[in-house]
Amino acid sequence: MAVPKKGKGRAGGQSRPGRALALILIAMVALTGGMFLSGHTTPRLGIDLAGGTSITLKAKSQPGKPEAINETNMNTAVEIIERRVNGLGVSEAEVQTQGASNIIVNIPKGTNSAQAREQVGTTAQLYFRPVLSVTGGEPTPTGTASPSASGSPAPSAEPGDKETASGSEATPSSSATTQGRAVTGGLKQDGSPTPAAGDASGDAAATPAASQTPDAATAALEKKFTELDCTDEKARVAAGDGVKPEDPTVACSSEGDAKYLLGPAEVSGTDVDDAKGQFDQQRGIWLVSMEFTDKGSKKFQTITKKLSAQQSPQNQFAISLDGEVVSAPQVNETLSGSAEISGSFTQQSAEDLANVLSYGALPLSFSEDTVTTVTAALGGEQLEAGLIAGAIGLALVVIYLVAYYRGLALIALLSLLASGILSYTIMALLGPAIGFALNLPAVCGAIVAIGITADSFIVYFERVRDEIREGRTLRPAVERGWPRARRTILVSDFVSFLAAAVLFLVTVGKVQGFAFTLGLTTLLDVVVVFLFTKPLLTLMARTKFFSSGHPWSGLDPKRLGAKPPLRRSRRVSAPTDHPKEA
Repeated sequence: MAVPKKGKGRAGGQSRPGRALALILIAMVALTGGMFLSGHTTPRLGIDLAGGTSITLKAKSQPGKPEAINETNMNTAVEIIERRVNGLGVSEAEVQTQGASNIIVNIPKGTNSAQAREQVGTTAQLYFRPVLSVTGGEPTPTGTASPSASGSPAPSAEPGDKETASGSEATPSSSATTQGRAVTGGLKQDGSPTPAAGDASGDAAATPAASQTPDAATAALEKKFTELDCTDEKARVAAGDGVKPEDPTVACSSEGDAKYLLGPAEVSGTDVDDAKGQFDQQRGIWLVSMEFTDKGSKKFQTITKKLSAQQSPQNQFAISLDGEVVSAPQVNETLSGSAEISGSFTQQSAEDLANVLSYGALPLSFSEDTVTTVTAALGGEQLEAGLIAGAIGLALVVIYLVAYYRGLALIALLSLLASGILSYTIMALLGPAIGFALNLPAVCGAIVAIGITADSFIVYFERVRDEIREGRTLRPAVERGWPRARRTILVSDFVSFLAAAVLFLVTVGKVQGFAFTLGLTTLLDVVVVFLFTKPLLTLMARTKFFSSGHPWSGLDPKRLGAKPPLRRSRRVSAPTDHPKEA
């Protein structure tokens, strides 16, 4: 008698199917518990299901750049705006071009729409400019001199170990100034304009802004500085319009309580490598810390070395964002590598500014064309119709399974239930984890996954039934059919997952939601078939109902047309007709 080899009959490692079932049940309980503990018991919904805000931005032509509105710059702007919105923690935001000069930004409900509006359209043209003079924000009469314009040099401060600006804000002069002396004196002390660090796109010209003589340009700037009223919001915003980075300009503080005469830009926002909003425990204030690129670090070191040898206000540099001075710290030492912006920041304003600086400046300036609120009524109706269609499809699948596979349909339904629990809990947890939001295409992907999952069960069931048709009993049929079914299931799911991955990588917006859901459910199909369906069928094969081939088990050998078991028989030789010899 032949002795069976050790381990034979344990195909697929299912000699102990209880272990696999225990593993997947523990995972289901853990995911469900995590979902309830986190408080996120429902998946996040996209803008088409939950509603939200739709913002239309219109690109504006910039002075001296008539060809700036082109496909390349528009696509770059879309990428930057999308990164900024994602930096706010927004998920499923849709950013896309419309026509030649419009960008549509759709932001789901639950996001601070006012905060998002400030982020998406901000050009973030950041420049570090030396301060030549500073006064109060209102238009000031002439007739008295201001210490702000004296500009007498002071001994250089000793360099320190700290490589950040002190962050102290400049205090506007309390007295009125003789504006002509302030402007002219400041420009002379600064000397001839130096080449700028470049505009937001990295280009810099070293020519004056206007085709005027230096004296005429100074007189025009003097008049503008004299008449500028920073308490007027419109005047404050328009103060630096049309000014090139390489030219001196006037600017207001963000609050409008001070106005500045600024020299040419020495460092630009493109020289900033990273920025973060941080809370300074010692000073008890929020600030924005910045790290410069290698090139930007050298520029910053040059300008701070120059400014540290001056007296106030010429030892200050203004951090100008979109034409407004957000901070004007004093420089008492040569700095390089990093700096900080301090001022009247709250946590949100510091983080917002850091977000804008981190993700770069837009290559174009934009104006809000329209801002509309999107209701979820239409999406809700479509979702309801989709869920009804999904329920009908699921009901048809169940009816087919019960009619054709009978008892095996119980295993298929339990497997579908396990797959549904895993999919739902993971989607609910992915909302706060990675910002995943369920939109209509994603729901469509989940409905399509029902067919993919059911197909895997059918492949395995048919392999087992084929083995029974060959005359084998149920338990050997379950083990012998599994390797063949496993290969088919893996190949099929690999093709589906590959298609979902390619679709996710080459598409944007809502289509990515469909691809993500399809890929996720395909992976879960493999997990459920290996750790739930196969072990459960192995256990069921040990019960009398299935092993005896009950007519309602779906594995009745007679209904399947099984062949009788092959048996060996001895051949009996036929008797001869020859008579015996005498």
